[in-house]
Amino acid sequence: MAGSEARTADRYSTRVSTTPAFVERTEPTVWGDETSAGMFGAQELAAHARDGFVQVPGLLNSEEVAGYQAELDRLAGDPAVRADERCVIEPDSQSVRSIFEVHRISNAIARLVADERVLSRARQILGSDVYVHQSRINYKPGFGGGGFYWHSDFETWHSEDGMPSPRAVSCSISLTDNHAFNGCLMIMPGSHRTFVSCVGETPEDNHLSSLKEQEIGTPDDDSITALAERHGIAMVTGKAGSATFFDANCMHGSGDNITPYSRSNIFLVFNSVENACGEPYYAPARRPEHVGARDFTPVH
Repeated sequence: MAGSEARTADRYSTRVSTTPAFVERTEPTVWGDETSAGMFGAQELAAHARDGFVQVPGLLNSEEVAGYQAELDRLAGDPAVRADERCVIEPDSQSVRSIFEVHRISNAIARLVADERVLSRARQILGSDVYVHQSRINYKPGFGGGGFYWHSDFETWHSEDGMPSPRAVSCSISLTDNHAFNGCLMIMPGSHRTFVSCVGETPEDNHLSSLKEQEIGTPDDDSITALAERHGIAMVTGKAGSATFFDANCMHGSGDNITPYSRSNIFLVFNSVENACGEPYYAPARRPEHVGARDFTPVH
């Protein structure tokens, strides 16, 4: 755990008080601009700065989508992958919920990480070279795919991985059509500008339960209500092949999928090399490498 001096100076204090608090962010959301080497224009970057997220329709074409869908099926059906600690199983259905560090397991997804359609946009937003803090596949099959409760990723990455500031961006690439009714991503636009501290001390090996169903590091009901009343809730829908880039501190979540229509996506987290993780701020020990990477080598 970080020393008392570091914790006292930390603006993003969390999991140490019995009372939640809102902390207004001072760091930029977009560190580059339209003149940087990237595929975002000024309007898209302005939307990302304003809302905390921006969508890219048709990032992948239909042939690429089919290829990645086949790769997801292969990985989920591989007994060796299922037995690996990087694979998370739904507690109720015993189906695959997520596979972490997937760019180390799949050559196809490793190529996607370095694809300029993805990588150049991440660099442009963060204004620097980037490394992969986390990669995973999220499976949300029909008739029972579990949701993800409201949370800010940065709250966890700061507390448990030692990420200093929210200079990180996630890229969620849809491999199925995302409808409002099949557990799509929900984001509170503009919520990235406010850090919500959470209550409840981090237990040892919290990741073993939180990756299945997160409890520690989720905001209280009053904080969620206040943010929702301030910002509203956007349902992030789109066709297979679309992508959503969203800020590390966005308040987001998704509901269970009780429809017949599955929802799956590739989830890539890029962190600035100038924002590399240290010791956890509010956890007993570092999480495993496959959940929070310690290889800060820039992606090329």
